[in-house]
Amino acid sequence: MVSLSSISFALALLLFIRFLLSSKKRRLPPCPPALPFIGHLYLFKKPLHHALVRLADRHGPVLLLRFGSVPVLVVSSSSAAEECFTTNDVTFANRPNLPSGKHLSNNYTTLGTSNYGPHWRNLRRIATIELLSSPRLLSSTDVRAEEVHELARRLFLNSKGGTSEGFVKVELKSWLFELALNIMMRMIAGKRYYGNDAGVSEEARQFREIVEAAFSLGGTSNLGDFLPMLRWVDFQGVRKRLVSLQKRRDEFMQRLIDEYRNASLEIKQEEEAEKKKKKNMIGDLLLLQKTDPEYYTDQTIKALCFSLLQAGTDTSSNTIEWAMSLLLNNGEALTKVREEIDARVGNERLVEEADLSNLPYLQCVIAETLRLYPAGPLLLPHKSTSECAVEGYSIPQGTMLLVNAYYIHRDAKTWEEPAKFKPERFENGKGEGKWMIPFGMGRRRCPGEGLAMREVGLALGTLIQCFEWKRVGEEEVDMSEGPGLTLPKAVPLEAMYSPRQAMINILAGL
Repeated sequence: MVSLSSISFALALLLFIRFLLSSKKRRLPPCPPALPFIGHLYLFKKPLHHALVRLADRHGPVLLLRFGSVPVLVVSSSSAAEECFTTNDVTFANRPNLPSGKHLSNNYTTLGTSNYGPHWRNLRRIATIELLSSPRLLSSTDVRAEEVHELARRLFLNSKGGTSEGFVKVELKSWLFELALNIMMRMIAGKRYYGNDAGVSEEARQFREIVEAAFSLGGTSNLGDFLPMLRWVDFQGVRKRLVSLQKRRDEFMQRLIDEYRNASLEIKQEEEAEKKKKKNMIGDLLLLQKTDPEYYTDQTIKALCFSLLQAGTDTSSNTIEWAMSLLLNNGEALTKVREEIDARVGNERLVEEADLSNLPYLQCVIAETLRLYPAGPLLLPHKSTSECAVEGYSIPQGTMLLVNAYYIHRDAKTWEEPAKFKPERFENGKGEGKWMIPFGMGRRRCPGEGLAMREVGLALGTLIQCFEWKRVGEEEVDMSEGPGLTLPKAVPLEAMYSPRQAMINILAGL
């Protein structure tokens, strides 16, 4: 009698033979030698985008790898990436939904993790129209201005109000992170956690721990995602930590919703309640909940708010930190930005968001920073829903797509002196037509680009307008990259600063 295991083995063998026969008819992308079971996982060291750079240099810009049991298309050229996000944009609009992502994505239903379809389109509509549209961003201009001014005020006081002799040393990373958290939390829940000379509350401490843990675990390589045999073992302890973090995050976000809901009930005048609800994202979403309670559940609101929060904090603060590091290592560019601000804004008031379009060199500095150090060096992974062609190669259905933006931004075929910080390459439209994708491309392009550019431009412009900056010593700022999804600096930025004499009266009045 034929056993069940024999039948299973025979079926697996037939499927494997069928795959080999079909693959001979197709022109698959180049594939470096792989090991049994683990595929190409043995080739990777952190940070992953650098490991993929080495593979692209050796084997070409379009590669078909295997992460354990998962086929992965790695794209490292602008032409191939453009084909993925134009001709094949719908084909690659899905996410791979890796097992470890289930816990922090509300079972793959968040804006960043849900597959292309009605639910994702509705979340995208909410984000782009209800929360992050130009009119919405215009209505929250004061929030960003107040938080950037508060950062300037705190730095001014930290320097003893400009009365200390010489420069004061500051570690900027934590200040910038707190700025980004304050901006996002005020836009989401109308709350500020840092500043106003108040001590850090227990709620703020918990909040920061949750956000930092989410960033850390989001960048953790979980072998169980690619090796099914390890999924039940959890020898890395990732699943246990994810489950714990999910519980803490949901409880925290639910408290924010309940707090807002209860505060609204205490307001007797309906008109005042409606006005209050329009001041932040939770209020906007609770209004939508009244119209469609089955769709806009508390769980949906929590997941959407936290995904926007997570996407809008570390990315922006890291970009400002990289920009300041680059400017400190390139004093001529720093001087040029300051002179532009002095000439076009002056010293009688602080930089405003409305000024940013009139500060072209500052915009060039930000563009060059995003070119060299994109907040997502590897774009979030996509997955093909059907077989397609990229650069003449056949790409099988169910293939994960990784686009190496870091490599594309430094491709010597596109950029002269690609590793050099040169904002002038973007002056007077010279950068037009040269491919950059720091916010992705196509249907899954980041909806928060407008917010990020406003926040980074305002914060960077204010820091340069208000303070003199220099390196801690003679040596250049360490530009080593740390591991993580959002390309953090390996060594947090420390710098020397002093309030500019022309700005002391303005700073003292904040």
